[in-house]
Amino acid sequence: MATPSRSGVFSGDADRRVERFSESISFDCRLYEQDVRGSIAHAQMLAKVGVLTPDERDQIVVALTEIGQTIAAGKMEFRQELEDIHMHIEQALIERLGDVGRKLHTGRSRNDQVATDFRLWVRDAIDQIDRRIAALQKAFVGRCDRDTDVILPGYTHLQRAQPVLAPHYWLAYCEKFERDRSRLADCRRRTNQCSLGAAALAGTTLPIDRHDVANRLGFEGVAANSLDVSSDRDFVLEFVFCLTLIAEHLSTWAEEWILWSTVEFNFIKLPQEFCTGSSIMPQKINPDVLELTRGKTARVIGSLQTLLVLVKGLPLAYNRDLQEDKPPVFNAFDTVDACLELAAPLVEGSELNLAAIEERLERGYLDATTLMEYLIQRGLPQRSAHHAVGALVRSALERRCTLAELPLTEFQKTDPNLDASVYNVLGVHNAVRAFKSYGSTAPSEVARQVAHWKSRFFGAEARIQSAE
Repeated sequence: MATPSRSGVFSGDADRRVERFSESISFDCRLYEQDVRGSIAHAQMLAKVGVLTPDERDQIVVALTEIGQTIAAGKMEFRQELEDIHMHIEQALIERLGDVGRKLHTGRSRNDQVATDFRLWVRDAIDQIDRRIAALQKAFVGRCDRDTDVILPGYTHLQRAQPVLAPHYWLAYCEKFERDRSRLADCRRRTNQCSLGAAALAGTTLPIDRHDVANRLGFEGVAANSLDVSSDRDFVLEFVFCLTLIAEHLSTWAEEWILWSTVEFNFIKLPQEFCTGSSIMPQKINPDVLELTRGKTARVIGSLQTLLVLVKGLPLAYNRDLQEDKPPVFNAFDTVDACLELAAPLVEGSELNLAAIEERLERGYLDATTLMEYLIQRGLPQRSAHHAVGALVRSALERRCTLAELPLTEFQKTDPNLDASVYNVLGVHNAVRAFKSYGSTAPSEVARQVAHWKSRFFGAEARIQSAE
């Protein structure tokens, strides 16, 4: 049987090796639902403008619905010579309806058809990822009440820096993932433009109504330039860029918790159902889910790189190279979706090792910066206060004690007028209480932030309870 996409200009069939080389049904079959939806909307529009009769429209809509159900049930045989999912669905329609089925492709090309299907798929994928991120944010917010008064050492350069409240840490990830959701929303807006009706590249002489199709498919608008439509993959690159940043944020979180779960840190106990063992060392409880989350980020970055290279040298309008855009997008989406699916329950099921954290909390002079700012408030210039506190830390190191354990006489070497009130800012608990700035780890600021996020995810009642 001749390939449906080969017109009468060809004297024979394609070489079987070419069919094998150029097929995309092995991966674009997952666009079947979007192709059916787009084709139904197209048929309904063709009937509206008089290209199809109402009876022809109804026959096509019923047949397309049945074809979609057949594919969903795994009962359609995919054939290499039909190239892609679009030709499979059209050929199945023709086999059912004959010439009526042959009319469906009127006023469109596979170029704009593929672009429309892909936009529909990316739109659905964005919504799925957004739901996953929201669930992860909710898991972090849900930890805040459990860990309200827990103080953690904050790090820079992986060296102990300043103390922070545990909820402040959890909400830091909520902020990161909120930016991811914002980027996805922006991407969705640009994705949500209808390509169908641009035909091959120049539009069509037929009296189609592209806005009608856009409305039926829930698009916010219609792509304005037919020449741009079939070559435009900006929405694809943007989506995978968003996925890459999400993966990067997940990788940062995974890296920290991998460290935290070690004996050396001993900050957190991961749920064992999210860990694996060793084939030789019976004592091992390995954080494999976190390690794979970190590792799979490379795959997502690779997908973005593939897409950037793919489109960098393409002239207007459609080029067959664009067939290769789907595997990296599918791969990036599947990877991030799988990571997010496990991230939320892992966050919910982990437990901080409070005793281990508290036992070492005064190590590392986390209150040094607070002491410096105390001296600044007493009139000492910042650089002078910075140097003075450094000298006090050196003295504490030599004595093998904390800053709070230094005698008052050591502090009075910096300022003879210092009195015992200096000890009110020393120690991690005092240091945390000393914070004041908006967005800081000050208890009042953290409570305000927790109330905001709880209100968002759990309603107004949760906000009131948090404030109390």
